[in-house]
Amino acid sequence: MRVTFLGGAQTVTGSKYLVESDSTRLLVDCGLFQGFKWLRRRNWQPLPLGINDVDAVVLSHAHLDHSGYVPLLYKHGFRGKVYAHHATVELCGLLWPDSGHIQEEDAKFLGKHRLSKHEKPEPLYDQATAEAALKLFHGVEFKKTFRVGDIEVELRPVGHLLGAASVILSSGGQRIGFSGDVGRPNDILMTAPEPLPELDLLMLESTYGDRLHPDTEDPYEQLAAVVNEAASAGGVLLIPSFSVGRAQLLQHLLTVLMATGKIPKMPIYLDSPMAISATEIYQRHHQYHKLSAAECQQAAQQVTYTRHVDESKAIADQLGPHIIIAGSGMATGGRILHHFKHWLGDHRSTVLFAGHQAGGTRGAKLQQGVPSIKVHGSWLPVKARIRSLEGLSGHADYSELTAWLKASSLRPDTPIQLVHGDPEALEHMRDHLMEHTNFKVDIAEYMQVVHSESKA
Repeated sequence: MRVTFLGGAQTVTGSKYLVESDSTRLLVDCGLFQGFKWLRRRNWQPLPLGINDVDAVVLSHAHLDHSGYVPLLYKHGFRGKVYAHHATVELCGLLWPDSGHIQEEDAKFLGKHRLSKHEKPEPLYDQATAEAALKLFHGVEFKKTFRVGDIEVELRPVGHLLGAASVILSSGGQRIGFSGDVGRPNDILMTAPEPLPELDLLMLESTYGDRLHPDTEDPYEQLAAVVNEAASAGGVLLIPSFSVGRAQLLQHLLTVLMATGKIPKMPIYLDSPMAISATEIYQRHHQYHKLSAAECQQAAQQVTYTRHVDESKAIADQLGPHIIIAGSGMATGGRILHHFKHWLGDHRSTVLFAGHQAGGTRGAKLQQGVPSIKVHGSWLPVKARIRSLEGLSGHADYSELTAWLKASSLRPDTPIQLVHGDPEALEHMRDHLMEHTNFKVDIAEYMQVVHSESKA
């Protein structure tokens, strides 16, 4: 088999790998490029292969940088099957239409304010196209093999996110693997990643290739300290949150802390239709994460879900300490901004960031201590306390990745191509593995082609 790196190479976005055997062409992951404009431009370039020549797509998980390009394939005529775990299928049912809707709104905004060089800006794909593309899905179970042409495919659970998997491909006596995004061994919500089988070639993610997670802080204790501080001040606790994964974890942490008396009982609102729908998916697929059906039900009973705009607006009438979890995670949009307009200027309020804040976002600026922030065209004074919660990342760091590799059935000299990482992370990950293992490690390059060679 040979692999062509069409994305996720020397960058942490746009994962997209063409795998070719003697008679079959598979696309493993099909993600959007996000972030810098020079990367996003790649989304508009035609793929360097005929779409109709790809027999199928296999997705490692639902995050848009791994799955969000499929609607564009559909737009250009692709009608093959898209294979993914059942939970990934359901999560993409939320993420893809939302992505299409946001692109439609962005195009309208650019056209209205004449901010584009195009007379009529168009979205990469719209909501209707994204919804139509969902018909291509074929849900599969973990660790049950299926065939696409002469390639045998297996998905192995890898933690990180509900439905996330490493992808194992076998053909012609060769077996290659794609790690996908690898979760942490002691994650609060997700199960530990399962070890890999023996492989002739591994594509390994390196998102945290140059970082170690702090092990001195307990997330429960950190969160309890922030909640108790907010309650003592008599104000609201606002938590900007990503809808899939992080919102579900926060609900669990808060309900456990209340049940054990570590924080006072107070109203909790999940004010995000997508996060509510994602929570219901996590509840339906509880066998794939650490929470039991009873624990999922406990969170559902203690958290008030506000789907509709009127319900969201009514939260402003809530008196006394309460907690609002709302999108978006970096405060770049979503309902959290409306709550900012109501509470950010109140010294009794607290804003808690529970995830990475990319440079230039409102979240990053608030963490930096700006005195005011612009929301919906107006500058809001920042009098609320700004706090951050560490240790909730869903990515294994370089030490955890190394331990995962050593616990797997890989030969000591297995060739590894590092993917899905920024340049500094890739370099550090390569150096670390070369120093501490005998793996043959290299860094994949954009459009590079590599061949697997069987040792059998």
